[in-house]
This record gives sequence, structure tokens and C-alpha cells, in this order.
Amino acid sequence: MEQQIRTLDEQRSEFSKRKFLATPIAGLIAWLVAGISGIMLPPTILVWVLFISTGSIVYLALFISRFTGENFLDKNKPKNEFDRLFFFTVGQAVLVYAIAIPFFIIDYSSLPMTIGILTGLMWLPFSWMIRHWVGIFHALVRTVVVLVLWYLSPEHRFVAIPFAIVFLYIVTIVVLKNRKVEA
Repeated sequence: MEQQIRTLDEQRSEFSKRKFLATPIAGLIAWLVAGISGIMLPPTILVWVLFISTGSIVYLALFISRFTGENFLDKNKPKNEFDRLFFFTVGQAVLVYAIAIPFFIIDYSSLPMTIGILTGLMWLPFSWMIRHWVGIFHALVRTVVVLVLWYLSPEHRFVAIPFAIVFLYIVTIVVLKNRKVEA
């Protein structure tokens, strides 16, 4: 079967029309697990919960996408260069652990801040890809709120920061669900 060649503009338009709910739902779940753990667990276990839960977002999103109608692993949908670009932004978010880990070794309480900010940076290129402000909003507000909470709430960093990110994901999901897409 011969595949139709589409321009980048056509592929971007197709990409922009998608729901984009699976990944933020996965992020919400991961950060909710981290926040609840922050209430109950000692730091030695808590840091592992934060590493594992945030490191699992991509896998959780792959699973959730089957129920949101996005089905990231559907082999039958046409290839789209913006899917590849999106997965590169996911790879970027994983690579930033190389920054978070050395700071974590020096001060374990830096973990919610570094992971919270660095993994949120993927929202900037995403905003450009879908031609919508939600990604810029998410990245900027997330960075400012996480940094402010890290300074203002040193005893509750593993609770306040995750729950702030969860709240931001809720807002982002609502915006994504209600956004108008270009025809």
C-alpha cells in the first residue's frame, strides 16, 4: 500500500487536532502518587516513589492513550513527523534527570523542584506544535509555582510541589479538552 505524502503543514494540522489528554492524565496520576506518598512515607522511600512515578509517565500515557482514543501505539495511523518531535520532547524530559540526580545527591529535598521544573519544559515546544497557548502557560506557571513553593515550604516540598503540579495538570486538561482546533 502506497502512503500519501503530506507536507509538514498538513501533518502539523493533523497533529494539532488530537485530544492530547493521555499524557497530562498520566502526569497528574504520577504527581498525585508522589504527593500522597509525601504525606505518608519517609524520605528514603519517598525519593524512590518520585523517581519511579515521574519516570513512568510515558509508559502510563501509552496505556491511558488506549482509553482516550489517542492510542499512541496504533501502527495503522499514518506517520506524522510531529509525533516524532513529541517523542523527542519526552526524551528531553527523561534526559534532564541527569541534572536532577546530582542535585538530589547533594540535597535530596531538591528533587521535587528539579524534576518538577525540568520535566515541565517539554510543554514549551508542545505549545508551538499545536499552535495553542496552553503549553506555554503550563511550563511558565509550573516553573514559577514550583520554585516559589520550594523556597516558601521547605518542610513540605514533597507534598506542596506535587499537589501544585497536580492542580496545574487539572487546569491544563480542562483547557485541552475545551480548546478550539483549527480546521
